[in-house]
Amino acid sequence: MRGNRESGATFDVVVVGSGAAGMAAALTAAKCGLSAVIVEKARTWGGSTARSGGGVWIPGNSALRRDAPADDIEDARAYLKDIIGPGVDPARIDTFIDRGPEAFEFLVAHAPLRMRWVPGYSDYYPEAPGGRAHGRSVEPVPYNANTLGAELGTLEPDYAKAPKNVVVTQAEFRQLHLGLRNPRSPLSALGIAGRWLAATVLRRRVLARGQALSAMLRAGLLSANVPLWLDTPLLELVTEDGRVTGAVVLREGREQVITARRGVIITAGGFEHNEVMRKQYQRDPIGTDWTVGAKANTGDGIRAGQAVGGAVEFMDDAWWGPSIPLPREAWFCLAERNLPGSVIVNDRAERFMNECLPYVEATHRMYGGINGQGEGPGENLPAWLIFDQRYRNRYQFAGVPPRQALPGRWFKSGALTRADSLPELAEKIGLPVEKLTATVARFNEFAHAGKDSDFGRGDSAYDNYYGDPRQRPNPNLGALEQGPFYAAKLVPGDLGTKGGLVTDVDGRVLRPDGEVIEGLYAAGNASAPVMGHTYAGPGATIGPAIVFAYLAARHAAR
Repeated sequence: MRGNRESGATFDVVVVGSGAAGMAAALTAAKCGLSAVIVEKARTWGGSTARSGGGVWIPGNSALRRDAPADDIEDARAYLKDIIGPGVDPARIDTFIDRGPEAFEFLVAHAPLRMRWVPGYSDYYPEAPGGRAHGRSVEPVPYNANTLGAELGTLEPDYAKAPKNVVVTQAEFRQLHLGLRNPRSPLSALGIAGRWLAATVLRRRVLARGQALSAMLRAGLLSANVPLWLDTPLLELVTEDGRVTGAVVLREGREQVITARRGVIITAGGFEHNEVMRKQYQRDPIGTDWTVGAKANTGDGIRAGQAVGGAVEFMDDAWWGPSIPLPREAWFCLAERNLPGSVIVNDRAERFMNECLPYVEATHRMYGGINGQGEGPGENLPAWLIFDQRYRNRYQFAGVPPRQALPGRWFKSGALTRADSLPELAEKIGLPVEKLTATVARFNEFAHAGKDSDFGRGDSAYDNYYGDPRQRPNPNLGALEQGPFYAAKLVPGDLGTKGGLVTDVDGRVLRPDGEVIEGLYAAGNASAPVMGHTYAGPGATIGPAIVFAYLAARHAAR
């Protein structure tokens, strides 16, 4: 032993990280008859899953079969292989498609996991072969988390802050962000208020989205008596004759060696909060200020895997999204870009994409390429989301309801700028005046015609999902004509990094030559993505994370 390092406990499986992948792996191991423990670096559990929308993209799962229009699993396979392309082992794509429903059913059977289809939440490329305009995403039903008892106090906080028991599902958010433009909005608001009232009267603690998903999985772990050690960071992996046999962790101020008889499963998230790794692998401008991933995601699991010979891939990429660098935390633009009366331009005051593109692809375009690769600063950065007062009067913006004043600190920070005219706005943010007015004039012509001849905005069913159905003839196109005008700065934010340890169909970590590192597994954002450089649909991070965590634990059990 080195220094004050001491021998710790012995388990069949040691899981590093407590997001959806980690909890799925530990629960699977336990229900397969193995002893398991989760070690979590943070003082909270749930990781980035708890901060997320909680969507799960697993074609053919039971919730989809129950709620959604009929789907063909072969269509889903064709869809993935078309959008992902040659950069990912086809066997991993096939495994995800073929074993995904099995993994989903296993978790439903062993945890209070109750999911439902999100109606109409389109695949991100619905026009591709096998894509579905009505979507394949499912989300948790609102969940009463009182069963967690004291454990609820250490759940990772939600990204979207709200009063206790005021919870909004993904399906409800679609109705609310349009404000009074959507006739269903008042009904959705009444439903949310009724749920809050019932929970308050009955003294329940209701959760939704990623909070609910995390709590449901945690409840499964509690029923299976799986320990979860918080404030226990991974320091390094232990190997013997080339096999991973355990992990060194820091627990209660002491270095402890935890023995893993069957294996260590790395599910510790990406490296979005590691400045050094982001500078090493990713393209400027980049940093740790614009991510909404969990603070503890600093690449510890990836580095530990590399130290014992693990290969990595896709380290230059992330689950990107155009984001507004608000003072306290970046705002991930999910719906704002799709709404009529807005346009995105670069520092040359030029449009450079369909503003409604799926967020990963939109940020690739901000960087100036398909995969965000290349040298030097991003070709279309900085970028600006320009909108007018009519937009502001109609729609929610960055969580602020329509017609409500935007916080003054947003303007003081430079994240937002306001001006009475477009020329004045251009001068304030340093854009060429004549070019901006010409760009907006051309865009307004498209808006009045209902057809974006330059980039096809509004042509995709995905574009329309967050559009305004009362805006005719195109729910995503509206002219910018009513001052004052606003500019929101856009930066390359993300939900977390994409790159990680290379794994096989069983989640086993591979060396650069393709040889398996026995006893070491990885899943979730600590592993290289089965989605490659793309993103299939809502929940296409959590879905594969769950599936390959399940497969890793099943392999360890064998």
